[in-house]
Amino acid sequence: MTTLQILAAGSLRAVWPDLEKHFTSLTGLAMTTDFAPAGLLRQRIEAGEHCDFFASANMLHPQRLLAQGRACAVGIFAANALCLTVNRDVVTQGDDWLALLRRNDLRLATSTPHCDPSGDYTWQLFDNIERLHHGLGERIRRKARPLVGGAESLALPAGELAAQWLIEHHYADTFIGYVSYAPRLRRCTGLQVFDIPEPYNVQAEYGWACCSPAAQPFAQFIMSGMAQRILQQHGFQLAR
Repeated sequence: MTTLQILAAGSLRAVWPDLEKHFTSLTGLAMTTDFAPAGLLRQRIEAGEHCDFFASANMLHPQRLLAQGRACAVGIFAANALCLTVNRDVVTQGDDWLALLRRNDLRLATSTPHCDPSGDYTWQLFDNIERLHHGLGERIRRKARPLVGGAESLALPAGELAAQWLIEHHYADTFIGYVSYAPRLRRCTGLQVFDIPEPYNVQAEYGWACCSPAAQPFAQFIMSGMAQRILQQHGFQLAR
């Protein structure tokens, strides 16, 4: 049996078993998947690591591989957005997401720009805040601490959500991350999740790169109606 070697963004870890199960049942093809921040995975592919299929939390990395001749096709298969997770104990009456980011007494953690697209999207959020509130976006950016998603970041225990783990272990009071995690985070009694409205929020486009002909069936599957329904069940959005 052919086994596809997959490299996938860490934010896809929860949805991947369902995608894999349905794909294998349809095609008989098996998969082995390694999860990590997408920017670090792209660097591994560029360094020569074998990969049949790369699932990224942005389109920049797949497009770069295509331009380098390391991918034969690319596409967009899902979307995401950002939310703010906060230690419920620090929330005061009348606080909204922006008021909490303004507060200098609260420690803000993020993922790492350039290594993890979540960090890049968060920096874009700060740019959006800056355009609408001059000086505020830069002030928030300066206090943000990229604690996860980098080559030398804190190692999260397997299965832990970054926002929950960092806040519960007192590394941070607030965390900006993907809204696809929000349903699970809202089940944590010590946390409160705040939606970030337009025009501040950022759409994260999830892209794929087919790095060998053997992975073409999976590229077709991940764009199918079945795969799209599975992704939506796990909190992802349809790509625009």
